[in-house]
Amino acid sequence: MAHNVNKERITVDLMATLSSMYEKPYANNKVHLMTKLFNLKMSEDIEFDDEIRSLIILSSLPNSWDVMRMAPGKLAKVVKIGLRPDTPDPVGVVNRPVDVLTKGDFPVSDNCNVYLFTVNVKWQKELFKDVEIDTTQSPNVFKCQLYDLTGVPPVRQKIMVKGGLLKDDGDWSTLGVKEGQKLMMMGTADEIIKAPEKGPVFVEDLPEEEQVVAMGHSAGLFNLGNTCYMNSTVQCLHSVPELKSALVKYSHSGRSNDVDQSSHMLTIATRDLFNELDKSVKPVAPMQFWMVLRKKYPQFGQLHNGVFMQQDAEECWTQLLYTLSQSLKSTGSSEIPDTMKALFGIELVSRVHCQESGEESSETESVYSLKCHISQEVNHLHEGLKHGLKSELEKASPSLGRSAIYLKESRINGLPRYLTVQFVRFFWKRESNQKAKILRKVDYPLELDVYDLCSDDLRKRLETPRQVLRDEEGKKLGLKASKDGVDGAGSKDDVKMSNVEGSSNVSGEPSNATSQEGGPSDRETHMTGVYDLVAVLTHKGRSADSGHYVAWVKQESGKWIEYDDDNPIAQREEDITKLSGGGDWHMAYICMYKARVVPM
Repeated sequence: MAHNVNKERITVDLMATLSSMYEKPYANNKVHLMTKLFNLKMSEDIEFDDEIRSLIILSSLPNSWDVMRMAPGKLAKVVKIGLRPDTPDPVGVVNRPVDVLTKGDFPVSDNCNVYLFTVNVKWQKELFKDVEIDTTQSPNVFKCQLYDLTGVPPVRQKIMVKGGLLKDDGDWSTLGVKEGQKLMMMGTADEIIKAPEKGPVFVEDLPEEEQVVAMGHSAGLFNLGNTCYMNSTVQCLHSVPELKSALVKYSHSGRSNDVDQSSHMLTIATRDLFNELDKSVKPVAPMQFWMVLRKKYPQFGQLHNGVFMQQDAEECWTQLLYTLSQSLKSTGSSEIPDTMKALFGIELVSRVHCQESGEESSETESVYSLKCHISQEVNHLHEGLKHGLKSELEKASPSLGRSAIYLKESRINGLPRYLTVQFVRFFWKRESNQKAKILRKVDYPLELDVYDLCSDDLRKRLETPRQVLRDEEGKKLGLKASKDGVDGAGSKDDVKMSNVEGSSNVSGEPSNATSQEGGPSDRETHMTGVYDLVAVLTHKGRSADSGHYVAWVKQESGKWIEYDDDNPIAQREEDITKLSGGGDWHMAYICMYKARVVPM
């Protein structure tokens, strides 16, 4: 009975002591408690309850507390008493007697080791006292502690220990480092990062002119009511720097009597709208341009139930280019006869043959776009262009005295700076009395080579520039230039870029068409027949007179921007080639390519 009472009293005392110990986690509490527990077990032969046994085991673990300090006395040092991680199950320790568990005044048993002690570190003129060393961790951990204190990265720390310098993977047991030892460290600290003198500047806080540069693209255009066909056309043509340069030089005084008032006003409105797009960071309302466009071409002012109707973007593109060609041609000098023809004009030479009569003739013409005809056999732009250069026409035959079928085969004999390609996706459907759409997928490349679509004469003129281009691209790829490369001087038949005001090279910057002294340049740019995609006008919907038009324009930085009316959206280059059709998503209707030229 007395034994049970004594056990209960001891158990209650132990519970209170353990609770107090965990409220005040000091090493001396732990030492005395463990000593008392082990001695009680051996002397009183008391079997503790499971709760007490669990707490005994817990108190014997080395990581019971993260921080433990000795009470004032002989050992006022930072120490940590406990079992090493590789010590066997603590239950076995609990069932084994221990005399004392302290340091210094208390000799430590075989199974209980001191693995945390402190040292003093001298670095330059500073002394860092009581720096902890955990011998269960690698010396690299100790170096990281010193990095926090000194700012010297571990790779630059040189710490003198027994046998030389302290290595990251060294063994503390062989280094002879003792409690309170003074270590010397050498090394240069990292430069302290200074706060920026000026805080971050946000785009919206910049002046409006600087915002345009920071944005990297021009503003969008408000939809004034089914005017997406007009907005997308304007955004594509606005990306041509040479056209903007020509329009800047156009003025009221330069107007010729050959240009009617409406054409003149549309040219002025185009110039002003381009200028506003370049300067504005907010969407622009093209009200003046739209009014003048409807006055010049009344079909764009058609109403349905009091609302302006959707129109065909290709018709808007063609009519606008025609108007600008008339206006800018009238102001050109004899040296620059036709700016628009040099930028967009394609010279075709055609062979017209009648199989019935054997009659054959040739003719030349200038157009502003190539047609990509779509049929069941056409899967790629190149195939559609070949089909577009062949056609059948019916006309009177002088030898037969009646109408006959003629086969017309065309070849490119003159290349423009900007090559426009139209996908012939719409045809007139009598049943519905509207333009129906061909949804067939037709892939188009980012790089278009039209060499095999050219006439024999033009191919000869392209050979030398194309060889120069191959050599230049080979050098960029680290390849050896062709041994048969040109010596830099082109022949008389080489295809030269027309001397257009503001003509640009591949990067879009003005080319050196003339020298600084005003004389001819020593190196002129020559056409290669290779073009890079710079703009795509897409249509979403089933009819040309409905749906939605969007412009996708490549910026000077190389990034692509989707202009969905007033909303410019950044796009990836791989997304541009996905606009090839095959469903109800946006599909390419007009593609504009820029010539890749070489200086010679």
